[in-house]
Amino acid sequence: MAFDYPDDLKYSDSHEYARLDGEIVTIGITEFAIDQLGDIVFLELPDVGNEVEKGETFGTVESVKAVEDLKAPVTGTVIERNEALIETPEQLAEDPYGASWMLKVRIEDITELDDAMSADEYQQQVEGG
Repeated sequence: MAFDYPDDLKYSDSHEYARLDGEIVTIGITEFAIDQLGDIVFLELPDVGNEVEKGETFGTVESVKAVEDLKAPVTGTVIERNEALIETPEQLAEDPYGASWMLKVRIEDITELDDAMSADEYQQQVEGG
């Protein structure tokens, strides 16, 4: 299967992505990660108003195969979470970079994304290219 690696995203080695728009970062997990997990059955995300800290666990995604921690690519305050995804986590696989985002976070320090991977770097990591 060929995966998408949108160029407008920054990637973490734990397979989360971040899309920066001003001081708001949209966070989700990559198509590759979803493929590795298999059928997703449960998603746990923090409440609006909660703080997330870069590198720390902010929730979990559970599939029939495994439970994986979700790691925050940035530090900030949750301003929105994808309630529809919590209700129907299996939709995660349908549009991971669009409708199936997880959180929107107001970022504190934009330079936190400086060490994130580009689309090319992430693709090389996961595909061994």
